Amino acid sequence: MLSFLLITLCALFFTGIVNRTRSILSGRKGPGILQPIKNVILLLRKGSIFSNSSSFIFQIAPIAALASTLVAILLVPFGKYPSVISFKGDFILFIYLLALGRFAIILNALDTASSFEGMGASREALYGMLIEPAFLVLLGAFAVMTGHTTFFDISQAFQSGGMHGAILGVLAAFILFNIMLVETSRLPVDDPRTHLELTMIHEVMVLDNSGFDFALITLNSFLKFALFSALIAFCITPPDLSIWIHLAVFFGVELLCAIAVGFFESFRARNRMAKNPSYLISISAIGLLTFIAAIVLSQYGDILSNVAQ
Repeated sequence: MLSFLLITLCALFFTGIVNRTRSILSGRKGPGILQPIKNVILLLRKGSIFSNSSSFIFQIAPIAALASTLVAILLVPFGKYPSVISFKGDFILFIYLLALGRFAIILNALDTASSFEGMGASREALYGMLIEPAFLVLLGAFAVMTGHTTFFDISQAFQSGGMHGAILGVLAAFILFNIMLVETSRLPVDDPRTHLELTMIHEVMVLDNSGFDFALITLNSFLKFALFSALIAFCITPPDLSIWIHLAVFFGVELLCAIAVGFFESFRARNRMAKNPSYLISISAIGLLTFIAAIVLSQYGDILSNVAQ
């Protein structure tokens, strides 16, 4: 439960820190850190408008997307504290929950009967199909490296991984950072500030959402930011640290990820649409290399260590 509270808390500030970093680097005063969550509170007070061409799917999709992310957060442990939901193979459920959230948003866009939103939904489905193998293979590498199939057992086994665990953790952090950019529709795949019709992806999918429903979709994006940053902290933080050091490292990683995203978006242009598939496939390829490295280190790690000595 501790991880759920921490991730939810960080989600309230993550996007504000990203925007603030981008403002400082561009020489503008910009909005405050709390401005994004203030916008969400304002939206929560408003009602929703539904098109006559939409069905009940359009109304329940934002709730389903947010609920799937919240349940996924319940699967993430924090140090020596187990997750609320834990069982063998729980990381498979974690992947499918995030996929369910994406599927709900895609249905939300298609249910409007708009060819414009359908264009964004088709792009979202393609990018999801190309990036999900990287996530699945990465978590499979964790299972192979540690010999466990639950998030909590994997995190506990990381402390005995030594240098091998550190190598895998750095590779995993790099892959998760790129997956986070794709899952939250940020640069270089998408740009939340764009209004160019031919390049819009996530923004065009939620054009018909308003008020309370749009607030739920925005909150879902905030939570995904904090969730993937928590997974990065999960990869590089030994679980045998004291609770206070672990908290400091966790918040430090969350802060660094937010600053890194803001820095990245200030100096990085968006990919051409035709380059996005190759970019996503390259991330999956790095995930596959990480999986192979995990197999080699788990099978021949002692031999390699003796040779190095």
